[in-house]
Amino acid sequence: MADATPNLTLPFILPSQSQKHVTHNEALLTLDALVHLTVTAKRSEPPASPQNGTAYLVGPQPSGSWAGKQYQVAAWQDGSWTFLQPREGWRAWFVDELALKVFSDGEWRSIVPGAPVFESVGIASTADGTNRLALSSPASLFNHAGAGHQLKINKQD
Repeated sequence: MADATPNLTLPFILPSQSQKHVTHNEALLTLDALVHLTVTAKRSEPPASPQNGTAYLVGPQPSGSWAGKQYQVAAWQDGSWTFLQPREGWRAWFVDELALKVFSDGEWRSIVPGAPVFESVGIASTADGTNRLALSSPASLFNHAGAGHQLKINKQD
């Protein structure tokens, strides 16, 4: 039997273990940091006076008590730093960027892009290089904007 859970590496209380409350409290603190994870900012050095419960994404060249913890989540809890290695699928709200991100392929990626640009769109159809917007529908609505609008309509069964 392992001594921690597989996904969040929360410590198990083991048989014949003394001070079981310490292990239990450690697991609660980890859950408190990860459930609804909120990252205040990305930094390379710890703040001088962190608030209890705040978390930061450690930058690429960390210093001080964060040395060697690059790209981990540093959570200030109970008077000390806890470092959590992000895992595939973790989600976090990044306060300074006003962005919801997911950890995927070793990096934090925005879930919703700020200004999406699509080269082509197919709606119940397949778009191509000529027809970058392809639509198969019994009815459509296009509002006029600008000096003109070109439409190709193919009325086939």
